[in-house]
Amino acid sequence: MKLSVLIPAYNENDTLDEIIQRVQNVPYHKEIIIVDDFSTDGTREKLKNYESVDDIHVFYHDRNRGKGAAVRSAIEKMSGDVAVIQDADLEYDPQEYDVLLEPILKKQADVVFGTRFMGGQPHRVLFFWHYVANKVITLLSNTFTNLNLTDIECCYKVFRKEVLDSIELEEDRFGIEPEITAKVARGDWRIYEVAVSYFGRTYAEGKKIGWKDGVKAIWCIFKYGIFK
Repeated sequence: MKLSVLIPAYNENDTLDEIIQRVQNVPYHKEIIIVDDFSTDGTREKLKNYESVDDIHVFYHDRNRGKGAAVRSAIEKMSGDVAVIQDADLEYDPQEYDVLLEPILKKQADVVFGTRFMGGQPHRVLFFWHYVANKVITLLSNTFTNLNLTDIECCYKVFRKEVLDSIELEEDRFGIEPEITAKVARGDWRIYEVAVSYFGRTYAEGKKIGWKDGVKAIWCIFKYGIFK
């Protein structure tokens, strides 16, 4: 099995080197696909150092388009059998790929979602209203998909290539989370959920998602749950 690690990156100069090193240290046959979403903090320049590194493929957007667009660009370039979405901000630990991949390697699942709210994995205690918003968004999504997921906004999502080939993604920003959930739910795919750790950031530390993204997520749930 070849693993494609898809890394959307926007203004992650402080964490970029460490996340790449952590992914490189994971003992899987893999490729690392990094898509810079027009960073302005030095991330773009730092990525130049990785362009000649074996099994690292770097691509650049010519304008800021959003996480969803960066993930779509990475999917278009992947050559692996399985893909995992990995944020570049160190909130999620690549050492947990074993847990995420286990249901797929055992041929039990086609899609695996990580969850920060199930099991006994540690997570940093941060924003109450983010927690409430995530619960509402996940519940609303489940209402339309008839799934019983606990955390659709979790970064960690793993897909067999056949799953990604079967769906066409459209959302440019954080709306990709409910979109991809809705479209996977429509297919006859086996979906699992596993507990992951979460080392969240404050806004001062670089967190980017805000209340407008929550409103957009709700719109996308209706958009892909009813109108499509």
